[in-house]
Amino acid sequence: MAELEKWEYFCTFVKAHIDNEWAREYIKEQLPSWSNIPKFSPATMNPYLNSLGDDGWELVHMQPVGLWEDEGAVQITGSGSVGTWTNTYFCVFKRKRGV
Repeated sequence: MAELEKWEYFCTFVKAHIDNEWAREYIKEQLPSWSNIPKFSPATMNPYLNSLGDDGWELVHMQPVGLWEDEGAVQITGSGSVGTWTNTYFCVFKRKRGV
């Protein structure tokens, strides 16, 4: 009988913001045609997401959320709230155990 694969999971919040560590440098190098990128562009998350990928993590879920950081509570955006904006995403990653 074949052994089942075992996975570990990592859940975190990621904020899209041009002031994220490495975001400006990444945009300048990887997307030079974006001379005036919006401050909250999802592309600003790429350096962090890529670093997790380099460590073997695969992004399996991403969802925009409203976040009250002092309480750790999450509100799902788009649940009837008209005009709700966010630059925070709930992300779930997985990788094979032992990586």
